[in-house]
Amino acid sequence: DSQEPSLICSYLRRSALVSRIDSSLSASHVGTPVFAKYQACVFGNVRLVVHDCHIWDIFDSDWYTSRTLIGEADIIVIKYSVNDKTSFQELRDGYVPMIKQASSHCSVPVIISAIGARKTVSCTCPLCTSDRRSCVTTSEGVQLARELGATYLELHALNDFYVQKYFGGVLEYFMIQTLNQKSSEKMKKKKKTQKCHRVQPPQLEQPEKMPILKGEASHYDADLHNLLCCCQCADVAFYPEDLSTVVEAHKIILCSVSPLFMLLFEVKTPDDIRDASIVQTARSLFAVEPEDALPPAPRGIPPCVPPVRVVVKDSVFCSCLPDILRFIYSGAFQWEQLEEDIKKKLKDPEKTEHVLEKVKCILKTPGKLNTVKDCRSHQIKHLYNTSLRLFFNTPVLADVIFKIQGATVPAHRAVLVARCEVMAAMFNGNYLEANSVLVPVYGVSKDTFLSFLEYLYTDSCCPASILQAMSLLICAEMYQVMRLQHICELYIITQLQSMPSRELASTSLSIVSLLKKAKFHNSDCLSTWLLHFIATNYLIFSQKPEFQDLSVEERNFVEMHRWPSNLYLKQLADYRNYVHSQKCHCTVM
Repeated sequence: DSQEPSLICSYLRRSALVSRIDSSLSASHVGTPVFAKYQACVFGNVRLVVHDCHIWDIFDSDWYTSRTLIGEADIIVIKYSVNDKTSFQELRDGYVPMIKQASSHCSVPVIISAIGARKTVSCTCPLCTSDRRSCVTTSEGVQLARELGATYLELHALNDFYVQKYFGGVLEYFMIQTLNQKSSEKMKKKKKTQKCHRVQPPQLEQPEKMPILKGEASHYDADLHNLLCCCQCADVAFYPEDLSTVVEAHKIILCSVSPLFMLLFEVKTPDDIRDASIVQTARSLFAVEPEDALPPAPRGIPPCVPPVRVVVKDSVFCSCLPDILRFIYSGAFQWEQLEEDIKKKLKDPEKTEHVLEKVKCILKTPGKLNTVKDCRSHQIKHLYNTSLRLFFNTPVLADVIFKIQGATVPAHRAVLVARCEVMAAMFNGNYLEANSVLVPVYGVSKDTFLSFLEYLYTDSCCPASILQAMSLLICAEMYQVMRLQHICELYIITQLQSMPSRELASTSLSIVSLLKKAKFHNSDCLSTWLLHFIATNYLIFSQKPEFQDLSVEERNFVEMHRWPSNLYLKQLADYRNYVHSQKCHCTVM
């Protein structure tokens, strides 16, 4: 105990960075009867206060004061004698948990100093051996330091000059670290205070969300299935051998499905097919009859397109023909359903298998094995969108020719009637086109009309530009094909959204003109979206001459929803003036 004051003095007097020491370094109990308090100035003008508790028993006599001092401390130094294991165990088990609890809310650096030189006794008598066991080992001290996250030091003497210099250097290191932390916190607090008093830049609000354009699901398969049900423009009539019934169909649909029907209706020759099984099935199953050999054609077939009359030689297959055609026209999604329908109708496994084999042969691809897998839905679904494309803009099986801009475009009434209600009314009503092969088209270009027909045949379209998409939208509105209109709207929106601001400012494309056309042709979704688009890019479009072409109502809408708003621009101008007046840099710019 008598050495403790000299150790405190060594911290303060021996350090080269200490500039002034309080005149009374003896223990002066200022504010608390537990800890002795010492003061000095280090690093020139930094005030250092040391609270020293040299007896552990008085540490917990006033726990409230001890806890307060530990909680406010910047550095904690714990000392113990290496030759007093009992005191070390009391420190480890009793006081260290109390220190951890008191300093749990702040990361305070801790230094653990093991004081003294361990006794080295060469004698092996029991008395000397017990003295050796009473020493605190280095590993025990290191373990204690790990528990506290502390720095571990071993000092063999208290009054040795070099030991004091070594310890003082470690202590000064933690002093500098603490000073840096305090300085950083002070600067942050100062900046925060300055920031609160400084004029803040205006906050730019987010633009309004653009209207969401919902697409329309495809009804391609349903259109073709309805074509079979209504039998409009049917140009094939299937008869049994006794001529008792008739089943109507369309050559263009049947030929797009099966090479067998291409062979039957002379679209292809046996040399083109190069599959003996298909040729043999066609000859054994069907026979095309002359027009005068059978009764008159059913109603609904234009006189200019006489029906092809086909006799089905297989009576069992003929009885299932309505189910087979319904399966083909609906996209062939349910092969299992076709099997079940035929089983219910025939009620004979052998006949059922016979009919299904004929269907497989009809759907067979030339040169490939005939399997059930080939008849699954993904095979026939792919067939509609690709095989009908083969008949697009070709004279094969064509029964109508459109005359447009001095050119002719062949087409097929069945596809047009199935996919377009306006054309269905035109070809089946009391109109001149109903009985005419040559049909003139006005108001659209040839390229636009070809794109329109391509959509009817394939259920897809790929406009080359925004202007072409708008022309196709106008054609779709003229023929009331709503899904194609929505596809064109979505294409225009996607292209405009992907256009950078610099390109939008320099483009010759008139957005206001697109808006006028969208409104005139009843494209409400696109016109509303274009108004929001102009308002969101107000600073770009307000500088263009076309902006003056907006109506009063449209101008009011754009001004109301413009981005950025007038209020933000005014705040930004005021902030710029403030920045220039303060001669400081703008954090936004």
